[in-house]
Amino acid sequence: MKKIGGAVFAVACATLPVHAESWDMPTPYPDATFHTANIHEFAKDVADKTGGALEIKVHSAGSLFKHPEISKAVRSGQVPIGEFFLSLLNNDNPAFGADSLPFLATSYGDAEKLWTAQKDTIDALLDKQGLMALYAVPWPPQGLYTTKEIKTVDDLKGMKFRTYNATLEQFATLAGAAPTQVEVPDIPQAFTTGRVEAMITSPSTGANSKAWDFLSHYTDIQAWLPKNIVVVNKRSFRRLDDATQKAVLEAAAAAEARGWEMSKAETAAKVAILKENGITVVEPSAELMAGLKAIGAQMLDDWKVSAGAEGETLLNAYQN
Repeated sequence: MKKIGGAVFAVACATLPVHAESWDMPTPYPDATFHTANIHEFAKDVADKTGGALEIKVHSAGSLFKHPEISKAVRSGQVPIGEFFLSLLNNDNPAFGADSLPFLATSYGDAEKLWTAQKDTIDALLDKQGLMALYAVPWPPQGLYTTKEIKTVDDLKGMKFRTYNATLEQFATLAGAAPTQVEVPDIPQAFTTGRVEAMITSPSTGANSKAWDFLSHYTDIQAWLPKNIVVVNKRSFRRLDDATQKAVLEAAAAAEARGWEMSKAETAAKVAILKENGITVVEPSAELMAGLKAIGAQMLDDWKVSAGAEGETLLNAYQN
């Protein structure tokens, strides 16, 4: 019996991963958000491709680290992998915020071209921080959500405007609004309590936040398509064996391709949900767009100065 038990035990052990490893992965958005759904698929893909040798545990909605802390947590090795909004690193280098410049890239085709132009610079900057990009996925085109109809930029003056990075704070200031930092999970309460009255964000965030409970208008300005990025700590990645590294990179490439398609599908679906729930969805007036694009042009000029040679290289690659 001992021999049989021993044989059975040996067979059971042989089916288990020899060097099973578990990675905690903080993400900023709830599970219902398409970015997070894509990450869960990515984690499953990694587990399948490695035969369970690497398990990625997703901690969504800022439950492990708050959004602004995620990049620092990966950089310091507190966690080996994480997702965050790329332009949150704009203060480290303006190149990180190129995809959040108003009206620079306003379609998926332009966003893909910008990412191609941006990627080498981003990779080099992340490398200096001990990080490596795995993949990036854009949000749908950003629209303007307000508690009243907005016909011109002047209508935004004095409104409490939700921001989430330095670029949007500058935008709100130039529009004459009052910028207020608010993370996605806090949007409903911020509007309900009057802390904010306007925001620019995607149809996804608007629908997932049930914007119809606290505001009335969505103006489809298609201002930019900012990206979320998934990064890994380089030391943690290098500790993986070659086969596991290959599996992670293959899963990441699949997640990027899948995520872009998910983003495209989100746009029409979530705008439809906004309409169904009573949000007034309007096309922007020519006067409003002219005013917004003037702000965007000023911001691009300022960005060129602060971004220096790296910014110039990036823009030349995108525009030529």
